[in-house]
Amino acid sequence: MRAVTYTEFGGPEVLAVSDLPEPHAGPGQVRIAVHAAGLNPVDWKIFGGMMGGELSGPRVPGIDAAGVVDEVGEGVPGVQIGDEVFGFAVAGSLAEFAVLGTWAPRPASSPWEVAGGLVVTGETAVRTLDLIRVGSGDALLVDGAAGGVGLVAVQLGVHRGAQVIGTCGAANEDFVRSLGAIPTAYGAGLVERVREIAPDGVDAALDTAGKGSVADLIELTGDPGRVVTIADFGASELGAHVSTGGGERGPALRQVGELLAQGTLTTPVAGTFTLEQAADAYRESQAGHVRGKLVVLPRG
Repeated sequence: MRAVTYTEFGGPEVLAVSDLPEPHAGPGQVRIAVHAAGLNPVDWKIFGGMMGGELSGPRVPGIDAAGVVDEVGEGVPGVQIGDEVFGFAVAGSLAEFAVLGTWAPRPASSPWEVAGGLVVTGETAVRTLDLIRVGSGDALLVDGAAGGVGLVAVQLGVHRGAQVIGTCGAANEDFVRSLGAIPTAYGAGLVERVREIAPDGVDAALDTAGKGSVADLIELTGDPGRVVTIADFGASELGAHVSTGGGERGPALRQVGELLAQGTLTTPVAGTFTLEQAADAYRESQAGHVRGKLVVLPRG
């Protein structure tokens, strides 16, 4: 099969399109013919060597995948060949075929590139808002509301009945407003700006950027137990939650699928790329300021 691969750590220049043996579904897994694979910043951190590990052969980048099941592993109930699903690839998704360890049905109304781009960001948004118990009547602050996780978290917060305030740059204010949030600038002076909108502060807060806002978020909530970050790994010293994944991801992913089917959740697709263009896609991701998802379409 054709796949994007790397055999050494480095920047996007280490990526190439290669022919690899097809992977096969093991127990508890399914294999899909990949129609869309969303890119995430963690991908280039992994192939850049920032996450550690060693290379013993070609690796395929990518975690998000959506496609058609063409192989079902042992002990997998409730799924059959021909089903359309989206989920977490166990060994890379930028390829013609990928094995999934966790998946959910793809709603027929959801384009491949949207479902394929909402795996990591969707599951992360659900997991973090559950952790800080966001519900109806809450005031929720999302720091980094125009980013991949942030824009999903805004939509989820609004769906749950929360008043959402979202930080963003000036160019994204209208976009964040269109998602149902009240936009405000990020950076120094955040506490004062948020209190102008919500004089009593907020009930819960999510940091998606990891740029030192957690202390301000705790001040605004008055409760570090209702502050969560996905990017500031020292925030636990302040009493805030640091959530980086792991555990059972299926329920959150199925919730994303249900919200997609209802039309209450989506993600803008900032660009689509072929396998041969994957390095360019990751360069765009590294440059930042992407509104929505960059998606590779392995089948053109």
